[in-house]
Amino acid sequence: MRSLLAAAAISLAFTLLLTPVFFRMFRAWGWGQVIRTDSVGYNAPKHETKRGTLTMGGVIFIVGTIVGYLAGTLVGGNPPTVSGWLVIWAMLGFGTVGFIDDYMKIKMQHYAGLSGWKKIVGQILVMVPFGIAALNFPDSYGLTPGSPYVSFIRDIDVLTFMALGPVLGWLLYSAWLSLLGAGFSNSVNLSDGLDGLAAGAGIFVVGAYSLIAFWQFNQACVGAGTSPDNLAACYQVRDPLDLAIVSAAFVGSLVGFLWWNAPKAKIFMGDVGSMSIGGVIAALAILTRTELLGVLIAGLFVMSSGSVILQRLYFKATRGKRLFLNSPLHHHFEFRGWSETTIVVRFWIIAGLFAVTGVGALYIEWLSRV
Repeated sequence: MRSLLAAAAISLAFTLLLTPVFFRMFRAWGWGQVIRTDSVGYNAPKHETKRGTLTMGGVIFIVGTIVGYLAGTLVGGNPPTVSGWLVIWAMLGFGTVGFIDDYMKIKMQHYAGLSGWKKIVGQILVMVPFGIAALNFPDSYGLTPGSPYVSFIRDIDVLTFMALGPVLGWLLYSAWLSLLGAGFSNSVNLSDGLDGLAAGAGIFVVGAYSLIAFWQFNQACVGAGTSPDNLAACYQVRDPLDLAIVSAAFVGSLVGFLWWNAPKAKIFMGDVGSMSIGGVIAALAILTRTELLGVLIAGLFVMSSGSVILQRLYFKATRGKRLFLNSPLHHHFEFRGWSETTIVVRFWIIAGLFAVTGVGALYIEWLSRV
C-alpha cells in the first residue's frame, strides 16, 4: 500500500507543480495546437479559438508516471517487475507514435499528421514485442506476465491460441494483442476532442485497473492455501501489486495534468497523450487477464469510436445521410448546443459508471466462486 500511495502522490506532485515549467519549454519549441478547418461546419462549435494552445502535454504525464512509478517501488521496497516494465513499454511505444503524429502536424502546420495506416503499423510494432515478452519471463511459480488465452474476468480455458499450433497460435496471438492495442489507443484518441475529456475519463478507467490489480494481489493464488474455495476464487496474475503501483502512478500523473487541462485548457495532451492512455489501458487489460472486461471498463472510449463507425456505416448505407450531427459522439452534442463543460462533466460521469460497473462485475464473479 505504501508503494501505491507514494507512486500516486509523487506523480501527482510532478505534473501538478512542474507543468508550468514545461509550458516555457513548449512555447520555446513552438508546440501549439493546429485546428482542422477544411470541413464545412467542422468548427461550428468555435474550436478555432483553441488554435495555438500548447499541445503534446502527454509528454508531461508520461514522464511523471515513470518518475512516480520508480519512486513508489523504491519507497515501498517493491522492485519493478517485468509486468510493470511492459506497461511502461506500451505507454512509451504508443506515446511515441502519437508524438510523431503531433510533431508532423506542428511542423507542417496542418491537422493531418501520420496517416491512419501508418499509425496502425506503429501500434503493431509496439504490441508484437509486448506480446513476445508477455509470454516469457516466468516467475518462480511458472507464471508469465501474459497468457495465450482470450480472457474476460479470467482466462477462458477453451479460447487458447496455442491450440492451433505454435506458428499459427503465435500469429493469431500477436494479431489479437495488436487489435486490443490499436482499438483502445485509437478509441481514446477519438475521445480527445474537448478540454479534459480524455484525461478525466482516463483517470476513471486506469483507476479501476489499479483497484482490480490490487484486489488480485490480495486474492492471489500464491499463498491462498489448499482450500478448494480459495483455489477456485484466486487469481493467477504474475505481478498484480506492481501493476497496481504503475497504474496508480499513471492516475496520479493524469490528475495533476487535469488541473491544467480542464476547461478552459491551458495545454492539450495531443496524440502523444491520448495514445499513451490507450496503450496503458490495453497493457493493463492484457496483464490482469481481463481483456474483454476492459471493453466495459473503458466503455466511454468504446462509445466514441463506436459512434464514428456507426456514422460511417450509416452514411454509406443511406448514401449521404448522417446518424449523428457530427462524430465522435461528443461533437454531436456540441452541435446540439451543449456547452463544452456540460459535455465533459457528463461524459466523466458516464466513464465513471462504466468503470464502476466493470469493477463490480469482477467482484460479483469472485463472490460466485467463494
